[in-house]
Amino acid sequence: MSSRREFVVQLSVGCAALAAGTVAKAQPAMVKESDAIATSLGYKEKASTSKDPKYKAGAMCSNCALYQGKAGDASGACPLFAGKVVSAAGWCTAHANKS
Repeated sequence: MSSRREFVVQLSVGCAALAAGTVAKAQPAMVKESDAIATSLGYKEKASTSKDPKYKAGAMCSNCALYQGKAGDASGACPLFAGKVVSAAGWCTAHANKS
């Protein structure tokens, strides 16, 4: 009888630990300007700091067709930076206007 009780307690503890681990993994890392792909694409965390001749005022990740964040989010996923998120206020040379 006590082995059944111990099993249920251990199962509960294991599920709680698994749930806590899932929450921690839910926050992907931010792309850094120094990342290799970011550097090759001229990524800037704040679009207005870009000195790239392709940059046009007002262009930023949040209004790019590739940006997968929701409106109003501070950051969101971009398929160019798999597993990481970009700043909504950021910009890179792959910027594509939403149509």
